[in-house]
Amino acid sequence: MSKKSDTYAADLERLQVLLVETQHWTIEEGRKTLIIFEGRDSAGKDGAIKRITEYMSPRQTRVVALPKPTERETGQWYFQRYVPHLPADSETVLFNRSWYNRAGVEPVMGFCTPEQHVLFLSDAPRFERILVDDGITLIKLWLDISKAEQARRLAERVKDPLKRFKVSPLDAEAQARWTNYSAARDRMLDETDHDHAPWTVVATDDKKSARLNIIRHILRSIGGPGAAAEAPDNDVVFRVPEAKGRLAP
Repeated sequence: MSKKSDTYAADLERLQVLLVETQHWTIEEGRKTLIIFEGRDSAGKDGAIKRITEYMSPRQTRVVALPKPTERETGQWYFQRYVPHLPADSETVLFNRSWYNRAGVEPVMGFCTPEQHVLFLSDAPRFERILVDDGITLIKLWLDISKAEQARRLAERVKDPLKRFKVSPLDAEAQARWTNYSAARDRMLDETDHDHAPWTVVATDDKKSARLNIIRHILRSIGGPGAAAEAPDNDVVFRVPEAKGRLAP
């Protein structure tokens, strides 16, 4: 194992210990935590979530990755299918993709109408205001990746039999519709970034650095023992007002 790998492993273990301590505090305090992971295909959502939840309480931690909506769900209020999965007191919930499907995949692939897209961008901040006012700590992460790195990871998936379940029919569309996805991302970040529920962008071409910095950001956002975590690297983690020229075009 290289010295760089040794350093990563040590840093990760130290942060995971702090995650356990911080979750214990949230459980004792009855706090509700909701972490939303969004980003392009292969941006590293699964890997980050795995490292975050590895040692967390299995009873108070849930990872939510919903399949495509059923016919009945398509006739519901859009946010309705997500509400049952929101955290109760002392719970931490991580959404591996969320209601923001309607700001990215759905409009780009034609799975929603332009009117539904516009309505969502207006409704999402109001919905999130309700969640935050009810006491939920809401952390929204956009994992950004370059086009070249995405292409490399998507090709790697196809060759690796252990990544079979990561391969999707939409993978080819991720590259073919790159520009459309960029436009949808920019509009989403611009219209749904608010003081009560801000977006945090993470540059993920370096997976290990991204994971460490995501955990640091989460810890400091939750507070309690997590406040002791060092600040994330500003070259890796930044807010929307700083994103101009830093997002993958």
